[in-house]
Amino acid sequence: MNTRIDRITDPERIETVVIGGGQAGLATAYHLQRRKRPFVILEASARVGDHWREHWDSLRLFTPAALSHLPGMRQPGPGWSFATKDEFARYLEDYVARFGLDVRTGVQVEGIKRHGDRYLVTTGEQCFDAAHVVLATGAHREPRIPTFASELEPGIMQLHSSEYRNPEQLQAGNVLVVGPANSGSEIALELAATRDVWLAGRKVPVFPVRPTSLAAHVVMRAFFFMAFRVLTSKTPIGRRVRPYIRANPAPLIRVKPRDLVAAGVQRVGRVVDVRDGRPVLEGGSELDVANVIWATGFQADFSWIDLPACQGGDEPAHERGVLTDEPGVYLVGQLFQHALASTFIAGVGRDADHIAGVIASRSGRLKPADHEASAALTGRAQREASTGRGR
Repeated sequence: MNTRIDRITDPERIETVVIGGGQAGLATAYHLQRRKRPFVILEASARVGDHWREHWDSLRLFTPAALSHLPGMRQPGPGWSFATKDEFARYLEDYVARFGLDVRTGVQVEGIKRHGDRYLVTTGEQCFDAAHVVLATGAHREPRIPTFASELEPGIMQLHSSEYRNPEQLQAGNVLVVGPANSGSEIALELAATRDVWLAGRKVPVFPVRPTSLAAHVVMRAFFFMAFRVLTSKTPIGRRVRPYIRANPAPLIRVKPRDLVAAGVQRVGRVVDVRDGRPVLEGGSELDVANVIWATGFQADFSWIDLPACQGGDEPAHERGVLTDEPGVYLVGQLFQHALASTFIAGVGRDADHIAGVIASRSGRLKPADHEASAALTGRAQREASTGRGR
């Protein structure tokens, strides 16, 4: 139990707390604001968009600007351009400014606990008393690294892909990149320009065309139609493919296998163990490497939430983001939350709209005093939005 919660006697009262100021949290706030529901967004980073700024230096979005926007505001630039990570981070900051969203940065949420029919959300020495809590921290919370990674010899430099920035970060010598999906393949291709690189893991699907080609306009729009309308939790085919999509990497978008071959990247099988401090591949062969980058993805972590529905740390049971066993707590930004499109930047808005609608319908049962207390916290944001300030 989080004893810090018990020490706080004067929490700040608010109708909805949105945890996470990335695309999922901002889309949720947009739809809450449209329904004139008061809220506050709590973001752990110092600036909105910092999660994107912390990716590797050369990263660009895998989907074009026309298909990578949040509700109410398109990305700047040509529709078929691919924003850099810093450009998209600026877009998120501009989004907050345009709609006057109440985002409190540098606020790390430590715990959530039931308090009668409401929730206490603790952030250091602060506490919020909320009727609704939206968990918009996304599906990519904790790096997934094999347990045997700790057995590699100390002289091998190890990084998770979330820590990788550029080749200069690594020590001299060759590199083993573990995980051949989009992140691993892009990092391996970049590193191959200056050193020997192995890329380990099973083959992954490949998007049939390059995203910058003319054919991609047609193929990608058809793919997005399928992701939004066909592959959903409401269709038989969507329900069948959902477990597979959640358990397997997305298709390679920008880097193709032939690009890796041309760059000299050596493809090897899965890393399954460590022997004498060296990584062991399936089949038993060892690799003598100076650096290892674990492009092995992320795992859900809800262990910091002191609620029965979140015990065990795994993603809690939900119906389109509405927790089954915890009324008043919601998810936005999870993989295939409602559809394959839930995974995409442009797709998170539909899930956010649904959650905001549920909150608005349930908030009608709140007492007038609850509305007055919570409205005071976001009145400025709502006034600016209603006057069109920043548009």
